[in-house]
Amino acid sequence: MQKLESATVVQPQGFRMGCASAGLKKTKGELDTAVLLAEEGTAGAGVFTTNRFAAAPVRWSREHLPADDLRGVAVNSGNANACTGPKGQEHARRMAELVAEKCGCSAEQVAVCSTGIIGHPLPIADVEAALGEACDGASDSRAAGQKGSEAILTTDRGPKTSGVRAGVDGEKFTVCGMAKGAGMIAPHLATMLCFITTDAQVPPEVLQDMLGQGVQNSFNAITVDGDRSTNDTVLALASGASGVDVESSKDTRKRFGRALRSVMQDLAIQIVQGAEGASKLLRVQVTGARTRECARSAARAVASSLLFKCAMHGEDPNWGRVVCALGYSGAWFEPDDVTISIGAATVFEEGRPTGAKASSELQGSEASIYIDLGAGQHKATMWTCDLSKDYVDINAGYAV
Repeated sequence: MQKLESATVVQPQGFRMGCASAGLKKTKGELDTAVLLAEEGTAGAGVFTTNRFAAAPVRWSREHLPADDLRGVAVNSGNANACTGPKGQEHARRMAELVAEKCGCSAEQVAVCSTGIIGHPLPIADVEAALGEACDGASDSRAAGQKGSEAILTTDRGPKTSGVRAGVDGEKFTVCGMAKGAGMIAPHLATMLCFITTDAQVPPEVLQDMLGQGVQNSFNAITVDGDRSTNDTVLALASGASGVDVESSKDTRKRFGRALRSVMQDLAIQIVQGAEGASKLLRVQVTGARTRECARSAARAVASSLLFKCAMHGEDPNWGRVVCALGYSGAWFEPDDVTISIGAATVFEEGRPTGAKASSELQGSEASIYIDLGAGQHKATMWTCDLSKDYVDINAGYAV
């Protein structure tokens, strides 16, 4: 498997992207509208937020995926089109209809995604004009793909892209993705959008299954602030243009699954690295759990603890924050069997402090916390970040 540098979602065969400005962002002329267009016969799949206040675009796309002929995705940033009532639903449908008119397909063959501030009506006339411009200028050029990864951003520090090329018996396929997300990140499927394209041939039900499995160790294994957004969406599109049939053999399916998971996990980690106000990427690894769910619960409790995240920002190796979070996580273990290490320093062993110094392990932009529950064979990893004053400043001014 070969990692691609400067990957874009139009690198796999069968996709085009176009961008424009609808004036949804503060900076005049900044790109905020994009279309991802696909060839006929492209399979589509999606995983969406579990928030009960799911935005209008989520409700539209969720209704029509998985699909065996998804022709496009209409995206806007700067306005979430969430909590906007029946009008919001009409606007989401209108976005799909406009792209469908350009593609010569039905509106049901177009997914819709929005991200941005909640509760503001979408200025649909401006969005319609921008979508038309984006469709007319759609291209499979690298520049078009790069602009697309910028157009979907809100408070992100920069674009997040990833891609790999893999193959079997000389036949190659490509998987690429782009994502946005910096705050409101704690997916059960975070404000988070992700778009993955591949030129492998994948039946829609298989793509849906693999996407659902893939989010468990990627987008469902990250947290920035514990908030689960109204608009979270992960979409995957498979054009089949490479001619590589994922179902042709167990080996091909395995390689495709590995490539898909690699791209998803890379994008998820990039979201945490670029989170609002973050200065450290933190890896919380739990081993020795009685069940997989116990491992995930323990890792999530620690990674979500505000006290833990503040301590990490101050480079304070306060293992007491870790112990406390483990204690309320719901995971089963005996306290006297637990061991905790911060980087290479074991600070808590079999239920007792060791006195080891670990401040130096927290210096730098990345740190790892290792937890052995001593209760079984299962493990899980969560990625999170520190919580800084900058995060508070950004969100204290994010007014409705």
